[in-house]
Amino acid sequence: MSLNLKLLTRFIRTLVPLAGGLALAGCATSPTGENTLLLNSPTQMNALGQKSFEQVKANTAIETNPGINRYVRCVSEALLDRLPARYGIQPQQWEILVFRNEAVNAFAVPGGKIGVYTGMLDMVENQDQLASVIGHEISHVLAQHSNARLSQQQLTSAGLSAANLLLTNRVEAGTQQALMSAMGLGAQYGVILPYSRAHEREADVLGQELMADAGFDPREAASLWRKMASEGGSTPPEFLSTHPAPTNRVTLLNERVQKLLPIYLEARDAGRAPRCEAQR
Repeated sequence: MSLNLKLLTRFIRTLVPLAGGLALAGCATSPTGENTLLLNSPTQMNALGQKSFEQVKANTAIETNPGINRYVRCVSEALLDRLPARYGIQPQQWEILVFRNEAVNAFAVPGGKIGVYTGMLDMVENQDQLASVIGHEISHVLAQHSNARLSQQQLTSAGLSAANLLLTNRVEAGTQQALMSAMGLGAQYGVILPYSRAHEREADVLGQELMADAGFDPREAASLWRKMASEGGSTPPEFLSTHPAPTNRVTLLNERVQKLLPIYLEARDAGRAPRCEAQR
């Protein structure tokens, strides 16, 4: 074993108990039963979400077309009306905006904010596909994924800072820089990116359930991602991506359809049958 590898192994062993203690302090369970790390309070995350939303509003043109806004609000509110009571979030507490931008994008952030880009509206073919997108984004908020991602980054940053202090005055500057680079690369590809992919899969599951319960056809979730994959051009390998590979995502969504169709049909029988029409 080389000297650098021995040093790296030694310092990782030193940091593991510290990182483990911090992780246990913020350990929580996600809506799908997965262990997750939450180091920030809901109040802190709401403030960060509101601040980021205001920044988007300041830097991106807001769509004022009444028909487009009615369409997005119709889909969003149908989904928000079916949020489980345990989350304590009321539909009227959410701010919903359409941004005039060609990017195929949408987002939701803590603090009850939803943003949909007109580029995404050009991509979706019907209300059900739009519901799959917005339901996915709302699910990120319900599962506190922003908190978990930020917490993971905070934990990683604390570990790397501690390692840097431990290495100072113990090894040559060049060796220290090489070790820190190696540890940083390991943290990026071994922790942060897979963590994000897990969030995306969880949001797919929760979002598809939410859209079915709101009366949107859950089969359209897979249809949308299949279309986006075909029009998206080349994509990075799943290993180096924060999102699941499109084919894997489509497979997962298709596999869940049989379970969700009865929920969708029950919603329709109960009168939850959104009629949101795209208007330009």
